[in-house]
Amino acid sequence: MTGVPASATGGHAPAAAVRQAGLWNIANILTMVRLLLVPGFVLLMLHNGGYDPAWRSFAWAAFAIAMITDLFDGHLARAYNLVTDFGKIADPIADKAIMGAALICLSALGDLWWWVTGVILFREIGITLMRFWVIKHGVIPASRGGKMKTLAQGVAVGMYILALTGALATARFWVMAVAVVLTVATGLDYVKQAVVLRRAGRAAAAAAGTPGTASR
Repeated sequence: MTGVPASATGGHAPAAAVRQAGLWNIANILTMVRLLLVPGFVLLMLHNGGYDPAWRSFAWAAFAIAMITDLFDGHLARAYNLVTDFGKIADPIADKAIMGAALICLSALGDLWWWVTGVILFREIGITLMRFWVIKHGVIPASRGGKMKTLAQGVAVGMYILALTGALATARFWVMAVAVVLTVATGLDYVKQAVVLRRAGRAAAAAAGTPGTASR
């Protein structure tokens, strides 16, 4: 039987199939692993009163694994088209969960000032909420400063998790100081970019909705 062209019947030719990433892909699995590491990290960190050097080393290992997965899951999702709605929500939550757990544990044990924990968590949670605030207008790409901030935070918190003494204990103070400065500076820059992006998005939407410009 000879086929009838879609145009002749008023129909539409089938669109090319678009590959949709499934939930169980490597990027999402790494994110899930990071989420599962959070309670494990807390148990290791607080075991035996929270001051046992051996258990602190195990906690550091869990924290390091979580930070390493953070480096890879986003890259894999973008490189291999594995971006999913679950990943968009779970990835930033997993990032903040492991960092927040580490900071709170350190402050609760008296190893880190509460104001440092407060500044970092306020910035991280605030920026995460701001991402959702502007997401319909676009995505602000990670800046070099943001990547440096993440690295500085990871190294500084990791050094505080370990039971360091002497010069290394002094050095971690300055690494944390750099992390705090980068946290505040990049946070302010992100707020500025988010406000500009939202204004541009709202202006574009208003222009598209102007009488005479709409398609129907």
